[in-house]
Amino acid sequence: MKLHEQELRFVYGHVLNELISENRNIYCLEADLSKASGTNPTVLGQFPNNFINVGVAEANMIGVAAGLASEGKIPFCATFCCFAARRVYDQITLSVAYADLNVKIVGTGPGVTQGPNGGTHMCFQDLAIMRAMPNMQIFSPCDAYELRQVLRYMAANKGGMYLQLLRQQLPAVFDETYEFQFGHAQTLIEGNDVTLISTGYTTHFAINAAKKLQQEGIHVELLHCPCVKPFPIEDIVTSARKTGVVVTVENQNIIGGLGGVVCETLSEHYPVKVKRLGVPDRFGEVATEEYLFEKHGFSTEHIKNACRESVKYKN
Repeated sequence: MKLHEQELRFVYGHVLNELISENRNIYCLEADLSKASGTNPTVLGQFPNNFINVGVAEANMIGVAAGLASEGKIPFCATFCCFAARRVYDQITLSVAYADLNVKIVGTGPGVTQGPNGGTHMCFQDLAIMRAMPNMQIFSPCDAYELRQVLRYMAANKGGMYLQLLRQQLPAVFDETYEFQFGHAQTLIEGNDVTLISTGYTTHFAINAAKKLQQEGIHVELLHCPCVKPFPIEDIVTSARKTGVVVTVENQNIIGGLGGVVCETLSEHYPVKVKRLGVPDRFGEVATEEYLFEKHGFSTEHIKNACRESVKYKN
């Protein structure tokens, strides 16, 4: 089976096995959601001595991870985004970021992908709150090939890091030749009319929108940002200078996440009009992804409309 034919949670488990086989200082930590994370039985079965399940105790998982990191180990801690970011924010602040320890935090099921679990488990602010954390790098890969490369980067480099892990199977954006470039955006489509910036899950919808707009004669420059922090400032400014207008789309609250950092970046370096698409400062609800995309206005059609309006604004 090819890498992109697997659910991304299983890619996560298999890549952890690769990493542990190369370095036994790497540990897999879970808070009783290992099947949802794709590490049970994948990692548990192959490397039980490098697998720690702390139970339903996410804050304790961060404390255990910090202890392991202080002894030279490299812990990967996975749980739902709402627990990995919101619930344990104070523990991450003091035990990981303030102490500047080498802990890797993996938030699974970001944004609307938690649809069946409803508003309590649907975290729309993890990018925003983790961005505000010193000593924290943030990643949101869009497919299996990028996920593998980002995980390898995380394991090989020191520092607190947060990864948004999509759990479902997704079409390939890249292939086996992909090389992750830390701190840079990936230009997926070149164009002169409008800059479209996406990250993680929404990159798939952005690609569809950009291709359809091209058929209408609107040439979108599509930038995918696997690195949300540090943010690819130079790449974003260069594209904004080229097109003159920007649209962002993210599986997050439009406050503080990708749209927020794009606005902060451009207001300081090259002010242009920016339209932010995502969740408009609301909580989630039990619903399908399709319903939530339509309700909150960041489906493929919404992306197309925003790009069209942005081009009109230039004229």
